[in-house]
Amino acid sequence: MNVTVVSSLDAFCRQQACAALAADSPGALVVFHDLLEDGLVIRRVFREGRRLEREESLLEHGCLSCTVRLDVVPTVGRLLEQGSHIILGLPPAVASVAAVHALLKGLGASITIDSAVLACAPGAIEDQIWDHHTLFESGFTPVPDDDRTPGEFLIGELAFSDTVLLADPALVPVDPAIRDRGVQLVKELAPHAKVTADDGGIRPGRHNLAEATARTVPGSVRIPAESCPPFSTVVQRIRRPLHPERFRHALAALAEGCCWLRGRLWVASAPGCRIAIQGVGPRVWLENTGPWQADAASRPFMSAGAGPDPVLDWHPEFGDRGTVLAVTGDDVDAAEIAALLAACELSAAEMASAAASFPDPFALNQPSETPQRSTS
Repeated sequence: MNVTVVSSLDAFCRQQACAALAADSPGALVVFHDLLEDGLVIRRVFREGRRLEREESLLEHGCLSCTVRLDVVPTVGRLLEQGSHIILGLPPAVASVAAVHALLKGLGASITIDSAVLACAPGAIEDQIWDHHTLFESGFTPVPDDDRTPGEFLIGELAFSDTVLLADPALVPVDPAIRDRGVQLVKELAPHAKVTADDGGIRPGRHNLAEATARTVPGSVRIPAESCPPFSTVVQRIRRPLHPERFRHALAALAEGCCWLRGRLWVASAPGCRIAIQGVGPRVWLENTGPWQADAASRPFMSAGAGPDPVLDWHPEFGDRGTVLAVTGDDVDAAEIAALLAACELSAAEMASAAASFPDPFALNQPSETPQRSTS
């Protein structure tokens, strides 16, 4: 059974995307799940535009992950015998990565994820990225303790999905200039994805779980081969560690005005820790993801022949240690970003001083099995 997973912030975009996908896949089952207040899940199943079932169930713990585990996965399993293709419309704000892993864990080889599709209205995406409210506060989920922002959800989906299906809800007037700007932003943020509209002839991308997962690893940097004006992506690399206080002061200027900031940091106050940085719209956070591979590779439990990750830059002296930062936005100034980072880099004298000690303003100086986070 082939399964196409469709995620979205908006139920109308999701419905339009699923209808467009179904039009190109005769006989496919279309399954919608919606999580309402107090843990009420509504499930609807359609084929060729005709509703086959509508059911309600009440979850004891009404969260998005429980909805996937206790209702979405069992429903797909039950429908395996009824067709060769399921188009699965996830509840709004459910991450496709969570759904895909749950489906593969629960149903294994009986299903194939053929595509992971993000449905979105391009005219709204920039505002959603800059929305400082949580998903709950913005009305995208009934789960009060979901503290993700709409932008965090969208960036995660754009990284994991192989297809972006542009769907403009009929209820909302579309400004052509804003829509075109949103399309360019989507292409800049997800250069790996097939970007298509819901106007027929859809050719979704092909899902590759390993590649999709690699794109979402904290600290990962993937950049477009060509920019999509007015948006562009600037990548800067710094070989020496960053002075923590100087970097703390520079961080606000680095993040200002950029839609997406991501990469990995080598900070002098936590030299043995690979610090991932992510900034989406108004929110920036740092995460201790454990030791650098150059340090881990020397440990006795590493298997023979284990070498550096080919995706990482590898320096003969520093290994994968170093700062790599990518900034995506409108009118990004590469020279300004380079100057800000260069001013944070330790000097030769600071590097040579064995007695040097540095403050730890981010409190991320201890590697741990559970990632530590610092939010700005």
